Amino acid sequence: MRRSVAVTIAGQRYMLKSDAEVEYVNSIAAFVDQKIGEVQRSTRQVGTHQVAILAALQIADDLFQERRRRAELRRKVRDRSRRMLATIAREVKA
Repeated sequence: MRRSVAVTIAGQRYMLKSDAEVEYVNSIAAFVDQKIGEVQRSTRQVGTHQVAILAALQIADDLFQERRRRAELRRKVRDRSRRMLATIAREVKA
């Protein structure tokens, strides 16, 4: 069910329409607001647009790193599973 959710990010109020739960939308908005605050504290950029772009880049970097870690974990699990299956197959034949 689509609903409107009011959020505040970097001091600006936004009305978002979403099918997601209100708590979920609020948590995403809070996360973005936190990232923007971190960028504002760590850079001399004063324009909201520049700060938002830098925060978006940080969020994208976090996402890409997490995807890379997840892919590596999947690869390790797949490799270990194959080794375990090979060991089991050898032991069953013995």
